[in-house]
Amino acid sequence: MKTAILTVGTEILFGQIVNTNAAYLSEQLNHLGYDVMYHYTVGDNPGRLHDLIELAFRDCDLILTTGGLGPTQDDLTKEVICETMGDHLVVNDDCLAELKAYAARRNRVLTENNYKQANMPSRAIVLPNDAGTAPGFALERDGKWIISMPGPPREMTNMFRKQVKPLLQKWQDSVIYYRQIRTFGLGESLMETKLLPLIDGQTDPTLATYAKEGECSLRIASKRPTKEEAKAAVDEMTEKVKAIIGESIYSYDNEELVDVVGRILKEKNITISCAESCTGGLFAGALTDVPGISAVFERGIVTYTNRAKMEELGVSAATLDAYGAVSEETAAEMAEGLAKKTGSDLCVSVTGVAGPDPSEGKPVGLIYIGLTYKGKTRVTQVQRHNSSRKWNRNYAVLTMLHEIYQEIK
Repeated sequence: MKTAILTVGTEILFGQIVNTNAAYLSEQLNHLGYDVMYHYTVGDNPGRLHDLIELAFRDCDLILTTGGLGPTQDDLTKEVICETMGDHLVVNDDCLAELKAYAARRNRVLTENNYKQANMPSRAIVLPNDAGTAPGFALERDGKWIISMPGPPREMTNMFRKQVKPLLQKWQDSVIYYRQIRTFGLGESLMETKLLPLIDGQTDPTLATYAKEGECSLRIASKRPTKEEAKAAVDEMTEKVKAIIGESIYSYDNEELVDVVGRILKEKNITISCAESCTGGLFAGALTDVPGISAVFERGIVTYTNRAKMEELGVSAATLDAYGAVSEETAAEMAEGLAKKTGSDLCVSVTGVAGPDPSEGKPVGLIYIGLTYKGKTRVTQVQRHNSSRKWNRNYAVLTMLHEIYQEIK
């Protein structure tokens, strides 16, 4: 069923709040097999809201709205929907009783404008709101439905889960199953080029690439009558994708790289320590976000200055003088010194030029990552041409995680 999501609220257009409702509803609807065709946002303006409803119904059979069901004068969603759908408002006795009970439970006195929340379109399916005072409703016109929910995310998600989802499940005629594959070291354009034999002429399943900071993901989706059929189609396509770009894939379940690395470290009981220079503790911070990582994460040391590298890690003054802090030699000595100091199974180091200015005559974005594991040390050089200090530091952390993943997977 073609569906539109219509969010009402001038505060969204002003940028005062983020429209999380639309993202939540899109995800839920796609899981149910509903095709979300449009996202609309409109201010608290009756004329524009009416026009948008009519516009959405030209191409869609279902509209989900959020916002504008409150007690104040600018909350006019219900009134506009009622007029547009050719209905009229009546006092709903059940809504009125629940409104009074809600106020009594909280020892509150209802104001006059509160009572308008008990008014409902005469033909509506009323959707109770046990997290607030504004009920929702579903209303039909000429075979097309509009479902209206309150704007506060807590109330909306609660109502969707308890009231709206069961209703939509009765109407659904198909299911969408999708898998989000995560990769590192493969740009979006190169990924698409490699997968063109699968992408060209695709119908179902469909493939879509997405770029994010430092990595790229691929969504494989199938819409079939049952979840089992859709999953089987996605599984078959996944194997074809794996045969082409499998070396770059680190997750088939939309996991963050740090979570994948943390899980493997724990499963294999590999203890780890880190020595950071240009990242200043970002790697240790990311790793300690993983629940239960204390079982294997021994320590993290920030050695930002040359003095710190010498005193904490035993990097030699001769190495620093000859090659500089940002060098393959220094990264190697940092990792090896950390291994001697901690006895951890795996030790990783990082040193580089985060920017925005060059250092030691070396370019911004030059990074060296040292890794000592099972008595062997190797160093990876990375050169990214990005002047953003924050981007370079975050990319260094991702690269450290990927180097560890490659070593222990």
